Amino acid sequence: MATDWIAPDWPAPANVRAVSTTRSGGVSRGAYASFNLGTHVGDDPRAVAENRLQLRTELRLPREPYWLAQVHGAQVTTIGHFDNPLSPTNVGDRVGVRVGKAAEETTADAAITRSTREVCAIMTADCLPVLLCDRTGKTVAAVHCGWRGLAAGILENTLAAMRTPPTEILAWLGPAIGPEAYEVGDEVRAALTKAHPEADQAFEPRAGGKWLCDLCLIASQRLRRASVTHIYGGGFCTYSERERFFSYRRDGECGRMASLIWLTA
Repeated sequence: MATDWIAPDWPAPANVRAVSTTRSGGVSRGAYASFNLGTHVGDDPRAVAENRLQLRTELRLPREPYWLAQVHGAQVTTIGHFDNPLSPTNVGDRVGVRVGKAAEETTADAAITRSTREVCAIMTADCLPVLLCDRTGKTVAAVHCGWRGLAAGILENTLAAMRTPPTEILAWLGPAIGPEAYEVGDEVRAALTKAHPEADQAFEPRAGGKWLCDLCLIASQRLRRASVTHIYGGGFCTYSERERFFSYRRDGECGRMASLIWLTA
């Protein structure tokens, strides 16, 4: 099975590279077939290692992506040399050159780098991946946006940590569960509309007190509220496109896709 990549359609600088993977092209089997990149989902570790090696080789990555331990929070980490180290309050203090660090030991839901030797990566299987870069091609970021992270301010924290004028930032929204499939309860709607009443536009009522939720619309609202207006992507549904994407909501036991962004020299 051939590897299936999604290349963002956005006017990023030539030295910014970005990709979202799908479930096709790897060696994993069963519920994880076939290009699972998650080590934490129960797949054969040897299959995951082979898939990750294939990822590095085919994309000619400068090194292993900086995999995070994602917890649906609002923590941001910086990778590689980053001027003016960030406060560890909402931003990880993981600044400097990575030496002997185990994969997925940094707990965060977003990563930023200005180094051409580092690859920002997040994994998803329904949550929304958001990739960010600046117009000068000096800073890139990858953000994991589930409803909890959006409610906690993961996008706002990442934009603040990039220390780039928001009008100079480009955003791309990757594959996520679509608005016709993502059913949530009152508690999710309340969490997402509490400080942002405009998010009510992203909810459609269903029977039994449930709501259909549009994650892409909420992320776009948050970006625009932060003065990011150059927003691209969206339109993929991990839940309905069974042959192309993993979906935790649909299948429960499943693999993970990755969205990656990095700088070249």
